[in-house]
Amino acid sequence: MIRPALLACAALLTDPALARTPPTTPATAPAPATQMDHISVTAIGRGSPVILIPGLASPRAVWDGVADDLARTHRVYRVQVNGFDGDDPRGNLKPGILDGVVADLHTLVARDKLTGAAVVGHSMGGLVGLMLADRHPADVGRLMIVDALPFIGTLFDPAATVATGEPRAAMMRTMMRAAKPGAAMAGPPMSITPAGQAQVAAWSARADPRVVAQALYEDLTTDLRPKLTGIRTPITMLYPWSASAVPQATAAALYGTAYASAPNATLLPVADSYHFIMLDQPARFAAALEDFLKR
Repeated sequence: MIRPALLACAALLTDPALARTPPTTPATAPAPATQMDHISVTAIGRGSPVILIPGLASPRAVWDGVADDLARTHRVYRVQVNGFDGDDPRGNLKPGILDGVVADLHTLVARDKLTGAAVVGHSMGGLVGLMLADRHPADVGRLMIVDALPFIGTLFDPAATVATGEPRAAMMRTMMRAAKPGAAMAGPPMSITPAGQAQVAAWSARADPRVVAQALYEDLTTDLRPKLTGIRTPITMLYPWSASAVPQATAAALYGTAYASAPNATLLPVADSYHFIMLDQPARFAAALEDFLKR
């Protein structure tokens, strides 16, 4: 059975004890945010633009390990989905969260003249990056996806379709909506270290369960596989593997199959990591990001 750490983003059991884990101090001081209906965005640095999109229930702080260094040579835009990290949900209390995030990003690109930006997305943020590249190709000059699939339903069943997976997605949405505010999602560990696991738990505990529930449902019922052949944007896809969870050969087959039809995709394995590669292997992640931005 394949049990990659990516599955943890769909785990819906809660553990109140994890919610008491304090978050770490951000590496950069908070900057005034541009507030939009579905996201808020902070920007630091000067240079060519880089847009960083976090995943399900994650704050912009997930990029703290690389943001300061990037800002030396780039204008770094860090996205946060409204309702995550204790933010007001605003427009995210109704269906259409992912579409709204993509629309807000397109507005940001047009407003700040960021055409051809480098976009980096983790997990659900990687799916959003693919959606942006598909709908607005000029917005994305290159795309780095950090452990995301074009259709997450294949983790549960390789033959899955949106139709066959929708009942499961609806059930998970219902369970998440019933979660108490301040409770962290539990399930397979998303980081390989205890410190990383505590950090992820603290982040998820600050996310509005109503927003997480709907965003998860939309993530589970979005299938971009038919769109991959038409996405000409160069894609770098980082995926984790570890002897304790998913062997390299198994991970390579899973992600290789998922992105086989993408014409300009390069897949890079990162050993000894789970879903949060940037926490588990920060030096390797930073090096891969630097190489991606040089291409």
